[in-house]
Amino acid sequence: MLEVNAGPVPRTGLTIADAARRTGVSVHTLRYYERAGLVVTPIDRNAAGRRRYHRLDLEWIAVCTRLRATGMPIATVRRYAELVAAGHGNEAERLALMEAHRAAVTARIAELAENLRLIDHKIGVYRGRLEAGEADGLWAPVRP
Repeated sequence: MLEVNAGPVPRTGLTIADAARRTGVSVHTLRYYERAGLVVTPIDRNAAGRRRYHRLDLEWIAVCTRLRATGMPIATVRRYAELVAAGHGNEAERLALMEAHRAAVTARIAELAENLRLIDHKIGVYRGRLEAGEADGLWAPVRP
């Protein structure tokens, strides 16, 4: 499982502010994840009705955050959360979901690598021309 910052979680859980600090996401994002159905277990509440986050909650939020950072749509994260929450018996569907997302991430990485090659080429051209004192010969659009 992914590491969550700053040591053990008290038996009574953490406040939403403390959970936000530990996970690196905002309080607003934590509330949104809950409303959007992205959590795998209901968030515990104290006697006053305030949210209390436990280690499992923090670890799951870290998973959601990573999946979102890789471009997984909210609807897909929600489906994944539903499958995880349902427990055993749907592992093949979870695997298919992750494999499809991996393929999308791999394609995006390839696209970014191609774009990076263009950027590196342009950097090389500019460096070479500047070092040769020929920057005036660089292409610049001229409007008629």
